[in-house]
Amino acid sequence: MLDRWVRYAIGYVFITSSIMKFLISDFKMMFANYGIPFPATTLFIVAILEIGCGALIIANMHIKKATVPLIIIMIGALYLTKVPILLKQGMLQFAFDARLDMIMLILLLLIGGHLPRRNAAT
Repeated sequence: MLDRWVRYAIGYVFITSSIMKFLISDFKMMFANYGIPFPATTLFIVAILEIGCGALIIANMHIKKATVPLIIIMIGALYLTKVPILLKQGMLQFAFDARLDMIMLILLLLIGGHLPRRNAAT
């Protein structure tokens, strides 16, 4: 039961984030400012991946495959948007600003089975 709610939460975050990427034109400028090549195309691909993979996670389909692109997106987001904060403003501000990114990355790793699991008997 808990895993279902975790999947719903993860899917919700990625689907709503992707919808905002389509609705708010400032995202194209943000992608361009980060130096991402072909910002409009990259934004579109990221948004489509977030919708598709988020929907697959909610539907409990192809979880391991659906988490891989989202993990890559989260690592890219952390690198582009949060590492500069770490370098300029320090660890505390980085930890605060990156909290959702880190939680989403950890949850993706957990539900995708990308982390080693301990045997319950040990």
